[in-house]
Amino acid sequence: MQNVAGTIDISVIIPARNEEAFVARALRSIARQAWPLERLEAIVVDNASSDGTAAVVLQVARELAPLRIVLVEERTPGRSRAKNRGAAVAQGTLLLFLDADSVMAPTLASELVAHWHTGYPAGSVRVIAETTDRLDRWFFDLMELGKTLFRIRAQMLYCSRAWFERAGEFDERFEIAEDRELLQRLQRMGVPVCHLTTSWIATSPRRLRRLPLRLGLVITFLRWLLAELGVGRHWRY
Repeated sequence: MQNVAGTIDISVIIPARNEEAFVARALRSIARQAWPLERLEAIVVDNASSDGTAAVVLQVARELAPLRIVLVEERTPGRSRAKNRGAAVAQGTLLLFLDADSVMAPTLASELVAHWHTGYPAGSVRVIAETTDRLDRWFFDLMELGKTLFRIRAQMLYCSRAWFERAGEFDERFEIAEDRELLQRLQRMGVPVCHLTTSWIATSPRRLRRLPLRLGLVITFLRWLLAELGVGRHWRY
């Protein structure tokens, strides 16, 4: 990207509802990018939290200067709504939507810009499990294999701000697979969409462990499968 003073290359948008235990790590992973920090920004959308999420964000913002960290509030719960709220105040040429319990590889910002330059203004990012548990890692690796084999573009979406606005943002009815639906919409508009595998986002497998006997793996897989088929995208995740 052309080096213009004051330009923000990437806005990382983090929807956060009761994420005081995780959001600081997500923000620190942005500060570790191999990219000039003054050309990045983090936008945390406090989505009706009842814990100390906002206080943690403000504290970390003081620690991580010169990284620009913006805290905005969205009182109506909803992942898609929170993401749209963050995008509305973003200044970056590219938007990356990062879950609050996830961290970016240090190379991700530079890889996003490289993919944008090679003609992919939108796409999804490879996701790995942030754990040493073999079953959790196998589950995420299997999901990635499915994305590759079936050319599915989903999870951890990035998009140029121009195309995001042109496509009409996230559908706020959806609580799951909202990124998949937006990428499909972009593809129908003729936008080249990729699945970025040269870097990664590591995410917590905590949702896989919500039920005993590792039933969370089964439930999560079924939710994702149904969402891919267009069923239950409005169900609370």
